Amino acid sequence: MAPRRTPPCILLIAGSDSSGGAGIQADLRTAGAFGLHALSVVTAVTAQDRRGVTAIHPVPPTTLLAQLEGTRDLPVRAVKIGMLGRPAAVTTVAEYLSTLGAANIVLDPVLAASSGKALLTPTALRRLRATLLPLADLLTPNLPEAEILLGRSLPSARAIRAATYDLVALGARAVLLKGGHRRGKLVIDYLNDGNAIHEFAHERLPWKTRGTGCTLATAAASALAYGMAVVDAVDRAERFVQHALRAAAVVDASGQRLMSPLMPIGNVSR
Repeated sequence: MAPRRTPPCILLIAGSDSSGGAGIQADLRTAGAFGLHALSVVTAVTAQDRRGVTAIHPVPPTTLLAQLEGTRDLPVRAVKIGMLGRPAAVTTVAEYLSTLGAANIVLDPVLAASSGKALLTPTALRRLRATLLPLADLLTPNLPEAEILLGRSLPSARAIRAATYDLVALGARAVLLKGGHRRGKLVIDYLNDGNAIHEFAHERLPWKTRGTGCTLATAAASALAYGMAVVDAVDRAERFVQHALRAAAVVDASGQRLMSPLMPIGNVSR
């Protein structure tokens, strides 16, 4: 009998979403679909429903660090960072990852909930720019997040393409700027891999969905954990999310679909 293959480990750092639509819950489902062993570090406990975020309880820095230290002896092949919230959380995560020498870090700069509620303080945003952005192998902002990070509006495709270069200049080695907030029949995401821009275009689906950003970032990190190049990893992640969007079966009272990528996707390395 052939020896059983040990799955790669992925470190997921994010807030908990009580509705199960986004956050660490979406990250865990996605990593599981990719066949990874997921390590989870919770940065905050949030209460969420179809109207948005109703309560946030940040995890104390000492507890956050203890969670991180609990993963130190495991062979982490990729890291996905989501909601951080407070300046102390940003500093704690940045310092830990710097000492760890982690590779394949995907940073999803969760600045606000879908309802518009702020999830990162201004001080935490400044620290994120200074300490976490330079550690990121892939940054995955949506359009409003990119505008906040750069301090300017991005009203056109030309402006968005230029913004990807400016975000790379802030320190990230690659940037996937998601275009879902623009109008039009197509949703176009722009990947700048540090050398060129690659576009991923998809038909806009006629329903609202929560958890797409968390799922996409975790899917990309999962593919990177298998050793895929960033362009191939993002391509795999984009296809995974499109499948998950169409398969999302859980619908809340407002008709909004929750990402439920529960089915394994097979051998990611192929």
